[in-house]
Amino acid sequence: MTSEAIDAAKIEAEQIKSFRDFLFSYNKLSELCFVDCVWDFTSRTIRDQENSCAVNCAEKFLKANQRISQRFQEFQVLSNENALAMAKKAG
Repeated sequence: MTSEAIDAAKIEAEQIKSFRDFLFSYNKLSELCFVDCVWDFTSRTIRDQENSCAVNCAEKFLKANQRISQRFQEFQVLSNENALAMAKKAG
């Protein structure tokens, strides 16, 4: 297998992982907001109260997810900097 083929396989695997992570988040969002916001099953229409609840739920979920991702990236950068400093110190 050539290095180009290996690189392409790594990229494809990363894309699949990213898509899987997206689907997990989407499914979690859908489930949480549906359970919290849909109360009336006697009508085929969505009530205004349910709709606004679902919109607020989705916004909160996405903002929280974004904040967590941001903090994780900051932690990773700090961790990488510390590891690099330790490697320089040891070597």
